[in-house]
Amino acid sequence: MPRYARAERDALTDLLLALGPDAPTINEGWATRDLAAHLVLRERRPDAAGGLVLPPLRGYAERVRLRLAAGPYPDLVAQVRNPPFWSPVSNRLTDELANMMEFFIHHEDVRRAGSGWQPRDLPVGLQAALWKRASPMARLTLRRFPADLYVQAPGHGELSVGRGGEPLRVVGAPAELVLFLSGRQRVARVQLDGPPEAVRRLRTASLGM
Repeated sequence: MPRYARAERDALTDLLLALGPDAPTINEGWATRDLAAHLVLRERRPDAAGGLVLPPLRGYAERVRLRLAAGPYPDLVAQVRNPPFWSPVSNRLTDELANMMEFFIHHEDVRRAGSGWQPRDLPVGLQAALWKRASPMARLTLRRFPADLYVQAPGHGELSVGRGGEPLRVVGAPAELVLFLSGRQRVARVQLDGPPEAVRRLRTASLGM
């Protein structure tokens, strides 16, 4: 079975070391050090990881993340590269399910913050795996969007979603759709076809899970 989560983790940690702690990411306000600290918190601090999804715990989670980010950067990246076997999200049973998309997205968060980037030529299997994640993401994040939306990944599938209204088509490779649907519209290479105002609203909508 392909281990895409492991491959994306290794590629990301290689890039984090190559760029250093203060390189930009596309996550507003975060440098590479901040992104690495986020990943360490998610895998190694179950007491704080709930703050990634539960608003009442976000303040505590952010304080923990800032303390992690203040530590030695090589040690921080080493912790990202080698997750603990006991982590609920990174053990051998959960790693591919919990981390394939997580590490793909954050790898691109760093890659696409630089200049001269281009989409990678990804394995067909990885694109297929990303489409399996993009489909439920689209149904969740776009279900209330005021348009008749068609999301298409040529060669992989398509779906319709939205509250209804004017037709709007979103076309791209699964990897690009995952980035778009996770709130990274400005760096996602997708094609939007529809009324200009609906296109503008979708490009600037607050997406993500």
